[in-house]
Amino acid sequence: MEPSTRALAPALEPSAIVERIRAGGPALVALSGGVDSSLVASFAFEALGNGALAVTLVGPAVSSSEVHRAEAVARVIGIPHVLRPVDPLASAEYRANPSDRCFFCRTAETEVLRSEAEARGLRQYLDGVHVDDLGDDRPGLVAMDRAGFRHPLVEAGFRKADVRREARKRALPNWDEPSDACLASRVRHGVPITPELLRRVERGEAIVRAAGFRRVRVRVDGELARIEVDPAELPRLLAEPMATEVTGSVRSLGFRAVEIDPRGYHGGGVGSSSPP
Repeated sequence: MEPSTRALAPALEPSAIVERIRAGGPALVALSGGVDSSLVASFAFEALGNGALAVTLVGPAVSSSEVHRAEAVARVIGIPHVLRPVDPLASAEYRANPSDRCFFCRTAETEVLRSEAEARGLRQYLDGVHVDDLGDDRPGLVAMDRAGFRHPLVEAGFRKADVRREARKRALPNWDEPSDACLASRVRHGVPITPELLRRVERGEAIVRAAGFRRVRVRVDGELARIEVDPAELPRLLAEPMATEVTGSVRSLGFRAVEIDPRGYHGGGVGSSSPP
């Protein structure tokens, strides 16, 4: 069923979510390192023990920091965990970066995930989509639905606040981490995606985080890079010498110009359709 027509269930207790997962049999959890999929991994391990497998995809569009978070979360939960490579850049449609780019990315990812599950005899495919995700235009979610992925948090009626509250109860180390997304979500639609550009985005965000900022986006429109941080942290980034040092370091990665967005992080890109 497509996301726009899926009925929302009443909120379920965590124990009911665990029982539903247990009833479905051995499961693969697509673990990105974010709190949403981490909570599903925790539920799945409680339900199935070693009958649950967390799989984290690695490739040019996935930051190394996200992979490290996934590894740390899997260790805390105790769930078996593997890394598997995927390269959405093999798709010409993805490289062209249209408004439905995420559909082509998720299609490539679900092929790898399903192949892993089938090889191991796992019968369920689980992800971390929650109710708040359904209000956005998310072509990637369409691809997940078509591949047969279940969304336990949607079935349970969990919103983002519910996810964070339960993740905190379970002492997941990323319960309050800012949401993240693939590196390509920083690039304006229509600007071609290349491995080199994705590396520059990742390195640029690492520079800003190293300066002590928690939520960071380096948005790209051609040769322009725009830095976003949380509005509460914006005055520190705009102050000198911080502003000159950070923008200069990011510019050294090969951008023609680097700006600090005066609005701070606002969930939209430089002309793109609201990437995370």
